[in-house]
Amino acid sequence: MPDSGYPWPIETTRLDNGLRVVVSEDRTAPAVAVNLWYDVGSRHEPEGQTGFAHLFEHLMFEGSVNVAKTEHMKLVQGSGGSLNATTNPDRTNYFDTVPAEHLELALWLEADRMGGLVPALTQETLDNQRDVVKNERRQRYENVPYGDAWLRLLPLLFPPGHPYHHPTIGSMADLNAADLATFQAFHQTYYAPNNAVLTVVGDASAADVFALADKYFGAIAPRADIPPAPDGRIVPATGPAVETVTGDVPAARVYVAHRTHPFGSVGYDVVTVLATVLGSGRGSRLYQRLADGERIAQPDLVGAYGVDLAHAPAPLIATATARPGISAERLAAGLAEVVDELATVPVTAAELDRAKSLLSTMWWRQMSTVDGRADTLGRYATQFGDPAKAAERLPAWLAVTAEQIAEAAAEVLAADDRVTLTYLPEEKP
Repeated sequence: MPDSGYPWPIETTRLDNGLRVVVSEDRTAPAVAVNLWYDVGSRHEPEGQTGFAHLFEHLMFEGSVNVAKTEHMKLVQGSGGSLNATTNPDRTNYFDTVPAEHLELALWLEADRMGGLVPALTQETLDNQRDVVKNERRQRYENVPYGDAWLRLLPLLFPPGHPYHHPTIGSMADLNAADLATFQAFHQTYYAPNNAVLTVVGDASAADVFALADKYFGAIAPRADIPPAPDGRIVPATGPAVETVTGDVPAARVYVAHRTHPFGSVGYDVVTVLATVLGSGRGSRLYQRLADGERIAQPDLVGAYGVDLAHAPAPLIATATARPGISAERLAAGLAEVVDELATVPVTAAELDRAKSLLSTMWWRQMSTVDGRADTLGRYATQFGDPAKAAERLPAWLAVTAEQIAEAAAEVLAADDRVTLTYLPEEKP
């Protein structure tokens, strides 16, 4: 497999209303992926409107002017396709993968909910989906051991007022307090063609996609005054932050987190390889030291990863869960020691080769499907202005050196700028 990162054609255009359209033709199989990236995530949410971007991920499936409630899903699945949506701090995306002959249906459905959701949005639908989000919060965060770790880490990493301070799930108080008109205004502000990228990958020509995009999206009016997200690139140095939580968890667990560099930067490419050396799989330093060597961490519950935020110093998180009889203090000390040694114990050639092999596999697994490619191209078009920049990522990882990893560790993994979150099990009576 070539190392170019994206060895398929890419063609782009921009409609008169500002919608960017990206097409990557691939006739290998008679299927197409349709992916819409909207440049709105939790970082865009003004004070008092946290959770709005995520709630709209739900509302966009609840009907639009020409599509009844739940019909979007029924039509796509009834055509042999699949669909979903996700929200994160940087964006919201919606995606459908369908047999190639149903491309026009998928584009019509996406256009109808881009331009026609607000007239169809009712108080009943809003109230229903607010309840769905509340239940999601309970199931994913509140009623799962360690489930609220990300909710706790974010405010420790980013101070109040920073656009990444609050989680995507948002505040239930904010969601409950907002009326229908406020939600309608949020959609009208951000769900505009000039704030979106439409990507189609698969068995379709660029000329056909461009014509269909203009047919269905071309009449949707652009928004002239879309407010930019607050600048999240600068985070004041606050010193180390520590939080300890005692709760209904089966064993002590420690998270260590650091702010690094934004996704897409040279610095974050180095951090990505660093994180793989540190905590990906059985050959990683954390596993070798804490799970297999000192045997203080549970083998399946130790690792490290970066959170790919593009508009702020992206977090690197390392975590370990204690074996029976191991104290949280000993586990935390061991975890911190392995992290600290990245700056002083050189990464070996074998470690570097292993990390790059894992990243190459991960990248080509993403690129092996039309939906994976569509999402990647939509990301690079939205966040970096050019889908072709996706081809740079894998070569950038493969170019990282052991010296760069040591320099990055010394720069961004300092103990005096570390966040440590510890979970302790409740004492049983």
